[in-house]
Formats: sequence, C-alpha cells, structure tokens
Amino acid sequence: MKFEVLNSLFSVENAEEALSKTQLQAIENFDKTIQSVRPLNSRQMQALPENIAALSHQLTDERGSRRLGYMNENVQLSAYVRYFTWWNLVRLTRLFSNLPEEAFPAADCACLDLGSGPLTLVTALWISRPELRNKKLTWYCLDLSQAALTLGEELYMSVAAQLPPSDENAPAHWKIIRVKGSFGTFIKEKCGFITCANMFNELDQGSKMPPEFQTKKYYDQLSAYAAEGAKFLLVEPGVPKAARTLSLLRERFIKAGYEVKAPCPHALECPMNGFKSYTGSKNKWCNFAFSTEDAPARLQKLSVAAKLPKERAVLSFISAVKSESKTAGGTASKDKSLLLRITSDSFRLPKNRTGYYACSRLGLTLVSSEQGDSFKSGDLIRVELTKAVEVLPVDYKSGAKIIHL
Repeated sequence: MKFEVLNSLFSVENAEEALSKTQLQAIENFDKTIQSVRPLNSRQMQALPENIAALSHQLTDERGSRRLGYMNENVQLSAYVRYFTWWNLVRLTRLFSNLPEEAFPAADCACLDLGSGPLTLVTALWISRPELRNKKLTWYCLDLSQAALTLGEELYMSVAAQLPPSDENAPAHWKIIRVKGSFGTFIKEKCGFITCANMFNELDQGSKMPPEFQTKKYYDQLSAYAAEGAKFLLVEPGVPKAARTLSLLRERFIKAGYEVKAPCPHALECPMNGFKSYTGSKNKWCNFAFSTEDAPARLQKLSVAAKLPKERAVLSFISAVKSESKTAGGTASKDKSLLLRITSDSFRLPKNRTGYYACSRLGLTLVSSEQGDSFKSGDLIRVELTKAVEVLPVDYKSGAKIIHL
C-alpha cells in the first residue's frame, strides 16, 4: 500500500527548525539558569544526586506518605527543579515544537496553567513557540506551593530575558499572576487557553477512586475555567492511570463539540483507552516515547549520579480545540485514505518484517512493514487502502486490523 508520513510528535528535524541555537542553549544550560537564580554551594551540589533520588522515591513508591506541600521545602524544591523540571522541559519543548499552530492561542488572551509548580509548562512554551512571545498573554499559574510558583516565575523571567520577542513592540515577557490553591480554586476571569502538565497524575495518585468516577468532576471544572472557544492542552507522564483519565476527558471533549488536534487521527472511540490497565489488565493505554540521546549532557550525567538514568521520555497528552465543522476528518468508513498514529516502538514480525501498533478509525491497528525501522512512536501516516476494510487481515493476538506496507 502507498503511504506518506505527514508529521511526527517528536521530530528532531522539526524541533531543530523551530528551535534556534539560542533556544536550544536555553534548554542545554537550564542548570546554569537555576544556579544564577537560586544558587547552591559546593556542599549542597554534592548532596544533590542523593536528594533527587530521595524525592523520586517520594513521588513514586513512597507517595502515600508524601506531604501535600512537599515543594514548599527548599531541599526538595531545589532537587525538583534541577532534575524533574529540566527533564520536563526536554519532553515538553520537543512535543510543543511539533504540534500544529492551531493548538495554541491565536490572539491575546488570559491563560491558565493548572498545577503549575515552578512554571515548567509556561517556560517550555516560551522556549518552543517563538510566535507566542509576540502575543500579550496573561498567565494565571495555579499551584499549592507558593515557593514553587515564586521560583518558577524567577526562572521563567530569566529564560524570557535570554529569548526576547521578535516584535520590538511586544512586552518583554508574559504577565504572570501566581495563584496559591488547588484545582477548583476561583480564577477571576475566564481563560482562552488552559494547560496542565502532570496534574491529573498527582490528583489520581491522591485518590482511591478510579478515573471513571473522577473525570466528570475534572471536565466540569475545566469547563468552568474556560472562555468561549477556549483551547486545552493537557499533558501527563504516560503512566496507565493518567492516560486513562485523558482518554475519558477526550471522550467528553468530543461529545461537547471539540476536535482533538493531536494526537488522535480520528474522533471515534479510543482503542487504547487504558481501561483497568493501571490494575494489571492487558489493555493498552495511549502513550508516546522518544529517545533521550539528544538531552543535555549535564542532565544525563546528573541522572546517572542520582541512579535515575533515562533512555526514553514518555508522555500522554491531548490538544482539544472547538471544532468549526460538525464532521470530524478521517472518520468515514468508506474513505480509501486511512490516517494512522504510530503508538509503539518497533518489534520483529515473521518473514523479516517490522511491526508497530497504531491508532486509526479502524481501532487498534498493526502496521507490518518490510522497510525495517522506518517509523517512530508519534508518527502520523496516511495510507491509501487497496482493500476493503472488511477483508483486511486480523492479528490473532491483539485483534488488530493488519496494514501491510
């Protein structure tokens, strides 16, 4: 079958085209930015890997005993920004530089970043989307930790000074309004762009209720914050429970007349909705990954010292925009053109072929390629079908329709 790779979520080439040398240096030297804003002495720097490892244990296997305001403590906040924030900048800037322009504000507006912490997402947007620097955006940054918000604003201002807007008449930076509080705290104006990174993962960890019981409350609160025609960009770590939450939110967005600009190639039921995957079921959940070989060398060295090396960065996300038409593209069952989003790494198949799992309007799809490792997780492919959907072969193991390329 004929196919064409339309775009990728993590293309290095696209990222390098979108990110100038100065922008890439802002990511590479983020540790120096932190040190200039909140310096550590040599003794504190020596203890940093151990502090990072201890914080990682709190955020994962010891999360039940973690205090809610853990980022108000200086040692933990310092460890967080020097490791987790830096890695999140790597993840988010790579993703944001590859998303379509429609996913972001088209005009000046109020924006809301939920669970903002040290303003990681806001800083990542400033670095990765230079066209947004010329817009007059007001950011309400909401978090339980005033200390994290304060440090985050200082870090953002430092990065903004390194990367000024191209329009001389534009403000030197976005307006930041720090709001101490949890998800649901009152914001004094409706917002046209609503974001969060890792917030639902933290909420899910703090609740014994499954996502199916939480999502309506989440969606209603997101809607309460939103201005007419608001855009949403929600990013999570790629773990099963948070991915399940995003899948359920996607369903509600679509029912409310939104179009999911990315990553979904269709508006039908999600074939990787993660149902009960967080309790050990074999159901797949939607997540994407890319190699970290291009990550800053000092960040990788610090990760090894903390015994937390990363070979891959993994995330789940949805970008939801109010649909301008009632018909979602790529969903017609008679259409000979099929959009596929690659959702896995490659794996070996019989007869020297390479396999990938993908999402399409056919549901879970297995791409069988004779061209070796030709695709990456996050690639969007258009295939011209030469057979009727009804006669496509089915993989006995997964039940997926098979597309031979």
